[in-house]
Amino acid sequence: MTRQLREVVFVDGVRTPFGKAKGQYAETRADDLVVKLIRELTRRNPDLPPERIDEVAIAATTQIGDQGLTIGRTAGLLAGLPQSVPGYAIDRMCAGAMTAVTTTAGGIAFGAYDVAIAGGVEHMGRHPMGEGVDPNPRIISEKLVDPSALVMGNTAENVHDRYPAITKERTDAFAVRSQELAAKAYADGKIQPDLVPVATRSAENGWGLATTDEPMRPGTTTEDLAKLKTPFRPHGRVTAGNAAGINDGATASLLASEEVAKELGLPIKMRLVSYAFAGVAPEVMAVGPIPSTEKALAKAGLTIDDIEAFEINEAFAIQVLAFLDHFGIDQNDDRVNPYGGAIAFGHPLASSGVRLMIQLARQFEERPEVRYGLTTMCIGLGMGGTVIWENPHWNGAEA
Repeated sequence: MTRQLREVVFVDGVRTPFGKAKGQYAETRADDLVVKLIRELTRRNPDLPPERIDEVAIAATTQIGDQGLTIGRTAGLLAGLPQSVPGYAIDRMCAGAMTAVTTTAGGIAFGAYDVAIAGGVEHMGRHPMGEGVDPNPRIISEKLVDPSALVMGNTAENVHDRYPAITKERTDAFAVRSQELAAKAYADGKIQPDLVPVATRSAENGWGLATTDEPMRPGTTTEDLAKLKTPFRPHGRVTAGNAAGINDGATASLLASEEVAKELGLPIKMRLVSYAFAGVAPEVMAVGPIPSTEKALAKAGLTIDDIEAFEINEAFAIQVLAFLDHFGIDQNDDRVNPYGGAIAFGHPLASSGVRLMIQLARQFEERPEVRYGLTTMCIGLGMGGTVIWENPHWNGAEA
């Protein structure tokens, strides 16, 4: 038989405010963050019968404790989804939520699913990256990777070595841009509609409510950043100011086949075009988005000139600038991260891929002249991931 692949659409996406490690979520469970988002997705989309959800895929990099025990299934049960709705856990480090989206999207395109929830969570304050792992000693002893590959900050310094034109001054300027754009996006009400407030509690402060991203540092200047230490290398270029922090938070998205979304009267915020993952030398992890983007563009039959909206994860400023320099894009281009990025909001590893998608969907809504956009990020151990999306609001669609 010949099977016709179906169009996959991004129906909705929500996230918690992101917190600093040992900050506002210090005494909040990781799985409870996911539960809150699943409930919000069903609340915001009342035309979706919960029993029509075919899968819950939730990513976590450190699958231990309250991020373990097949969190997609347990969070679905805790959120009150019918017991008939299955779920699973997934790990691709920083691109966990992105991979949850692409994996379930493949199932939707094939016809195995009609509707799926995909997202990610990371409570880095409770579960530091690498907690409980036992790396095979052959990785180092047989020189399969450079030892610096196991420390993300070191990999960013290595990329600086490869791109001498990307100075610390340029990365600091980009970091200030991220903070300024994030503050403006908040002031303009661009971020809050998709943030889900989370009740918090601590012995010191009692009950509270997390409503904003805790890591943001509005008012940051390049003079401030120039004074910061370079912890990964003496006289280095990577600092706490031009890199994302150690953060807690969760994201979740609702995906569907386009025909089912229309049948149920669900919104269509983006249409999936193509995606790709690529590997690079682990010690220069941050260049991963370059080959993954080239692969995704080739699969879509597009060029970088067709992309008019970019959401690039800011694990490190050097990562974004290496990508932009490679494709000949100015670091102050208005198409790039117009609402700010992870340097300001934070980067709770496995959750960040869906944050990028939420912000791209916002770009699409506000810019009907844009047809194609992409979300991309570097991934630990030397990978990159890219997803290309089409704007359903594109005003040339009828042409």
